[in-house]
Amino acid sequence: MEIIGLLIAGLIIGLLGKFVAPGDKDNIPIWLTVLCGIGGVLIGYYVSGALGVGDTGGIDWIRWIISIVLAAVLVIAASTLTGRNNRSVRR
Repeated sequence: MEIIGLLIAGLIIGLLGKFVAPGDKDNIPIWLTVLCGIGGVLIGYYVSGALGVGDTGGIDWIRWIISIVLAAVLVIAASTLTGRNNRSVRR
């Protein structure tokens, strides 16, 4: 059941990432942004568990911060790798 919650959280984080940087700033498809959000949450979950942050009382803020940062890194990497970043070359 916990994996379903992580996937839903990744979907939400991916959509929030798309709305934070719309248009010219984030020029990758929405499905790729959502996929990066899901990947960031899943990787962040396992990284925080490896660091011993996984079981705390209440909300695991450090785990969510790690997940959001990793999702942002994945979005930047996807934008760079797909070549869709918006650099205008003037001659």
